Amino acid sequence: MPEGHTIHRLAEDYAAAFAAGAPLRVTSPQGKFADAAALLDRTPLHTTDAHGKHLFLGFGDDGPAEWVHIHLGLFGKVTFGPAPAPPPTDTVRLRLADATSYVDLRGPTTCALITDPEKQAVHDRLGPDPLRPDADPALAYRRIGRSRTTIAALLMDQKVIAGVGNVYRAEVLFRHRIDPYRAGRDITAAEWDAIWADLVALMREGVRLNRIDTVRPEHTPEAMGRPPRVDDHGGEVYVYRRANLPCHICGGEIRTADLAARNLFWCPECQRR
Repeated sequence: MPEGHTIHRLAEDYAAAFAAGAPLRVTSPQGKFADAAALLDRTPLHTTDAHGKHLFLGFGDDGPAEWVHIHLGLFGKVTFGPAPAPPPTDTVRLRLADATSYVDLRGPTTCALITDPEKQAVHDRLGPDPLRPDADPALAYRRIGRSRTTIAALLMDQKVIAGVGNVYRAEVLFRHRIDPYRAGRDITAAEWDAIWADLVALMREGVRLNRIDTVRPEHTPEAMGRPPRVDDHGGEVYVYRRANLPCHICGGEIRTADLAARNLFWCPECQRR
């Protein structure tokens, strides 16, 4: 499932593709979004917004009157291309197109036409997003600081903090030498401030590069004289998907275990309790 930086990058890319503000052809070749697409057809894309793993496309002539709410889930994909658009396949849930560009959406968990109050309800149920200017990290810490749940599970809870997925969860805990099994209430305010600041920086870089890199300059392949990571997820990381491999810092073996229905990765030596 894409992490929050991917969704914020998609918001930027949708906005850039249709920056001219011209009315768009809005279609649903698959048919599952056909009625809503017909309502939006020939209107401009006015605003794009992202919160955690949720993307919002606002349509209207004088400000967004209606929103398309998208959650990619495990299988959703977005494809950008130049005009003229090729004939769509029957898997395209939503196609937006103008005289210069087209964007196809396939396989999302959610693709729904919603109102302003419905959009606000999505925001209200999500925790603060490190990539949003309106995020309040203190709100997340109030929930974390009174919880007996492990910090690793809390970081994956979108009601606590939105946009963090399995990669950022594992990597930020390693970068701060925090045992993933520590209870949230045992995380100090200073530790949380450092984690939050690091997530903001890492995820902003993720938006910029459209990939996740978490190793510090002194631990890059070039600096350490080691082979670069070869993985379809891309990016240089410390522990994510490196089970049984040596830690870049201490040389110990990276461990993995199931936690909150996802594979957790950590270094027991660097992240001692």
